[in-house]
Amino acid sequence: MPDLTLVPAWTSMFLGLFAFFAGVGELRNPGQWDKVLRDIVASPSLQLITALVELFLGAVIYLANPWESADWLSSFLNVLGGLMVLEALVILAFSDFYIAFWLRRFGPLSRLWALFSMIVGVALVALALTRF
Repeated sequence: MPDLTLVPAWTSMFLGLFAFFAGVGELRNPGQWDKVLRDIVASPSLQLITALVELFLGAVIYLANPWESADWLSSFLNVLGGLMVLEALVILAFSDFYIAFWLRRFGPLSRLWALFSMIVGVALVALALTRF
């Protein structure tokens, strides 16, 4: 039987690695995130796929981390998963407005967002490593 008390640590580890390396990718190739968002705005198929992937990942994170837990990391990840599910629904219903909102914020500040993503990633990985 797997040790379910490590689920928040593993979730934090994988999200942290994703956030860190996504930031590295944006710093190596500035404007990459802007291009991705523009591609999503231009394609209803990509809007649907983006929402579906985020809905699936958010639901998995939400369901894997118990809400009423003494573990604050588990509760935090549960909230994060729930927010991902809500964002997926917003993308399905209002992708033109919602993604345009984010496009205006990425262009001139992409380097700052990439650094922020890397900092969040390092923090999540560090939290995970304290749990193993």
